[in-house]
Amino acid sequence: MRNTITLRTLGPDDFDRLMAVPEGLFDGPMRADQARAFLQDPLHECVLAFDGELAVGMATGTVLLHPDKAPSMFVNEVGVRDAYRRQGIGRQVTAHLFAVARARGCQGIWLGTEQDNAPALALYRSMDGDEVAGVYFGWDDGL
Repeated sequence: MRNTITLRTLGPDDFDRLMAVPEGLFDGPMRADQARAFLQDPLHECVLAFDGELAVGMATGTVLLHPDKAPSMFVNEVGVRDAYRRQGIGRQVTAHLFAVARARGCQGIWLGTEQDNAPALALYRSMDGDEVAGVYFGWDDGL
C-alpha cells in the first residue's frame, strides 16, 4: 500500500537527501560534485515527491535573470518512477515548481520537450501551457 505523496523543495542542506535518491528517477546516477553545486546555487530549484522515504517524482528548474525584465524559470526536467506514473505525481511536482518560480518573482516559465515524448506533452498540455510551434536547437558535446 502506498503512503500519501509528500513534496519537498530541496535546499543547500539537503545534499544527503539528494544523494540518497536511488537510480531510476533521474536520467543517471547522482554525481556528488554536481548535486552539491546544484543545491548550493541559489538559482537552481529541485522538488522531490516522496512515497514514504522513497523519492518517486522530481522536477528541477533554473531561474534565469535578465538585464531588462523580470526573472523567468527554465524547467530542466520532470520525472516520475515508472511504477508511479499516471497518478498525477508529475503534475504535482511541476505545479509545485511553478509555485516556487512565482514566489521567486518569475514572470515566465518555459521548457522544451521532444515531439515524440507523449507523456510529457500530455502533462504540459493538461497544465494549460501555451504550446509554441517553432524550432528547437540543441548542442550536445557527447558527454
